[in-house]
Amino acid sequence: MAVFNAPYSNTRSVVELAIAEIISLARRLTDRDRSLHAGIWDKSATGSHEIRGRTLGIVGYGNIGSQLSVLAESLGMRVLFYDLEDKLALGNAEACSTLEELLERAETVTLHVDGRGGNAGLFGAEQFARMRSRSLFLNLSRGFVVDHEALRDHILSGHIAGAAVDVFPDEPKTQGDEFSSVLRGLPNVILTPHVGGSTQEAQYDIGRFVAGKLVDHSGTGTTTLSVNLPAVALHGSSVARFALLHHNVPGVLARADALVGEHGLNVDGQVLATRGQLGYVVTDVNGELPPALLAALRAMPETVRLTTFPRAAERRSQTSTAAPQMPQISS
Repeated sequence: MAVFNAPYSNTRSVVELAIAEIISLARRLTDRDRSLHAGIWDKSATGSHEIRGRTLGIVGYGNIGSQLSVLAESLGMRVLFYDLEDKLALGNAEACSTLEELLERAETVTLHVDGRGGNAGLFGAEQFARMRSRSLFLNLSRGFVVDHEALRDHILSGHIAGAAVDVFPDEPKTQGDEFSSVLRGLPNVILTPHVGGSTQEAQYDIGRFVAGKLVDHSGTGTTTLSVNLPAVALHGSSVARFALLHHNVPGVLARADALVGEHGLNVDGQVLATRGQLGYVVTDVNGELPPALLAALRAMPETVRLTTFPRAAERRSQTSTAAPQMPQISS
């Protein structure tokens, strides 16, 4: 069974939260809110700033980082970014050659890195010390990326003027469990319970996207963005198509193609990908699949599963063109 995720569906939700938190930290809205809830009227411009003209440093220029770059620039911010891979700069964003360069130039630093093991402990005391005095810090990526003890020290010393954290090294497992963190109670610190992508729009898009991927997989064998199978997408039309999930050992593709030829068929199109111990090949042929061919493919010792698909015309007729309805949002 193919399992899919939706890596783009919550991008906008995370970006909007980051923008909201940057503005809130720059205006010290957390402190103003806390004072009023305590019954203290503290109307002051001290420590409050516009974000227009400020420099934002984005660490990780993927789907979220690049969209944040565009929105931040539209609000008048200067944008720097750093990524391990060469990325196309959007708008007037400027790439930094090193993380150290970004930290020394940016007034607000926000992390949007992936969950690879090499990012564990990416941001600690050394990185916070390199940041400009009275700068802001955000992490909406992975909890294990940041040393929270070091962040606490730099907030209490005044070197970091404010922080927003949405992800934590140890998060409660169920709703209502106690949350513990060394960042609780600190001034101008926003703590949110891993809700960067938790909007009704994002959840709707995730459901629609994943459902579409499952329909596409069951109808064509496509596994693009699958988290447990090799990624394969074979476009175009054919008389018949089959997908062979097999053990990743030498010679499987050659034997499968030989069986196709032995049964009087030609391969019209084919794509193969491997992932660990699994291989996955999708094959289009120029004629109907005879039962003897399917039996021979299933009988191969390397076969894990063989799936056949409808004719191309039938696949097209099964595709719905109706636009989904957006959910109603209640306040």
